[in-house]
Amino acid sequence: MSDYTKELKEMQPEKEYLVAIDSDGCVFDAMGIKQRECFCPMLIAYFNLQPVAEAARECKEFADLFSKTRGANRHKTAVRILTELLPSHPKVKHVGFEVPKFKYYVNWVNDPNSLLSNTGLEQAIENAVNEQAKNELELALQWSKRVNEMVAEVVKNVPPFPHVRQSLDKVSKVADIIVCSSTPGGALKREWAEHNVAKYVKVIAGQEMGKKAEHLAIMCDKYDKNKILMIGDAPGDHDAAKKNRLMFYPTNPGEEENSWKRFYDEAFDKFMNGEYAGLYEKKMIAEFDQYLPEYPSWQE
Repeated sequence: MSDYTKELKEMQPEKEYLVAIDSDGCVFDAMGIKQRECFCPMLIAYFNLQPVAEAARECKEFADLFSKTRGANRHKTAVRILTELLPSHPKVKHVGFEVPKFKYYVNWVNDPNSLLSNTGLEQAIENAVNEQAKNELELALQWSKRVNEMVAEVVKNVPPFPHVRQSLDKVSKVADIIVCSSTPGGALKREWAEHNVAKYVKVIAGQEMGKKAEHLAIMCDKYDKNKILMIGDAPGDHDAAKKNRLMFYPTNPGEEENSWKRFYDEAFDKFMNGEYAGLYEKKMIAEFDQYLPEYPSWQE
């Protein structure tokens, strides 16, 4: 089996510093349109949630846009919706709808050894323990592929947030840049090329290259940890940085323009001058933490 992290492992540093950046919702304002127009309709269609479509939409938006699982892998949030959010939703309880279980798909997603991508699903289908497992995994793969098709059809001309382009230009002069994302690589490459910002980055790492924490772990073998910064808009980005003991700069959901302006004006300079870690970073993360609740209003 080929090494899915090969491109990251073979990357050669050109600068002493590295900035790793998430893409959806961080660089591009594409999360809303992707979730509402691509992911959600197909989740309802493929997972047979039509009788509770309105509740499913509320759960999808909460899980993927407005909670601490914002920006997580699509399979992780699908399972959160199917097993936690939707069964507890008042509209679902009111009509007595029983949310489909998809036991084998849930087990695959919750297995820490699973590669949560289309390639990983294809491998899991080959090794399915029985016909039911195979059917569930094939359904998930069909859903994931259809979402990718819809993203390619629907998500176009969504530019980077204000101050992103200037920031990338500033950073690239003194630090290497990689994209560190859980979005499929094809979509990432298309979006970064479409807006002429791919030229600033050395590697565009999507879900096919593993989890974000894996991307960063490989970079830790190439750069001094005190000279690596992760930028993201979701708790999962912070977690990936924290697992590798790296610094994290958040772009606050709904305040992305201001976050990028602050990064350009002061935060990146503090990082380069060795003044970012400590009180300044703690202040950034504490502020970020206030933007995303863990539980929806109906579970409180």
